[in-house]
Amino acid sequence: MPESGPHYDVRGSGPVLLVLPGGAGHPMGLGPFTERLAARFTVVTYDPLGLAHGRLGLPVEDQRVERWSDGARRVLDATLPDGEQAYVVGFSSGGIAALDLLARHPQRLAHVVAHEPPCVAPLPDGERQRGRFQEVVATYRAEGPAAAARGLGAVLEGREPISAGGGEETVGEGRPLGRQEESNHPMALFLRHVLGPFTGYAPDRAALTAPHRTARLTLAAGADSRGQLLYRTAEFLAGWAGGDFAEFPGGHVGAATHAAEFADRLAGLLSLSRLN
Repeated sequence: MPESGPHYDVRGSGPVLLVLPGGAGHPMGLGPFTERLAARFTVVTYDPLGLAHGRLGLPVEDQRVERWSDGARRVLDATLPDGEQAYVVGFSSGGIAALDLLARHPQRLAHVVAHEPPCVAPLPDGERQRGRFQEVVATYRAEGPAAAARGLGAVLEGREPISAGGGEETVGEGRPLGRQEESNHPMALFLRHVLGPFTGYAPDRAALTAPHRTARLTLAAGADSRGQLLYRTAEFLAGWAGGDFAEFPGGHVGAATHAAEFADRLAGLLSLSRLN
């Protein structure tokens, strides 16, 4: 996909809070969450593939974590006043990009919150978990998004995958999608172009734990995700990367399903870091 500049939206006033959505980066479902925060922050929502900015339906290539974090840095260059530092919250795949942003471009960051990033490589069973995500990608390519979504749910919940052929079908009606059809569905783009490379990403631990790092790091997970893979991952990464751990309302998509409570929890957490 040719570069056309970083795509982002800005609302509110106050300290800059950069939001990195999950999935394929489409900010769908985050409107009430960002609106709530806009009363206290200048909320800058990054859309790495421009899916909400007229590029849905255009060809997409396999994504790299570094590309998303470099784009996020460019967004900060365009929106962050000189001499100020930004807050960052990243969800799922956006949480992985937030970790990479902190490792590679930490200079203007005050506090990074990564909510349930599927950054499983550092886990003691990281190879197994990466392999399970790759199986989901293979299922998507062979059987379509409905079967892959069931498999992904099984991975996140620590269950064995459900065989194709049962349950309610969604996008694609249980069949592989053509490329043009696929390009119109953010979930399909996530399954083909984001899930594999992002779950294979290995963070730079030395950069994240560098003694001169001044930005605060919090790994977060939803209360409804207790006992699941990404809750365990967030807890592990907090210690591994020299950060804190915090629990938020809801589950993996708590910012959408519990927008007000989630936003207030985040604002309180960031306010505490401003006082320290």
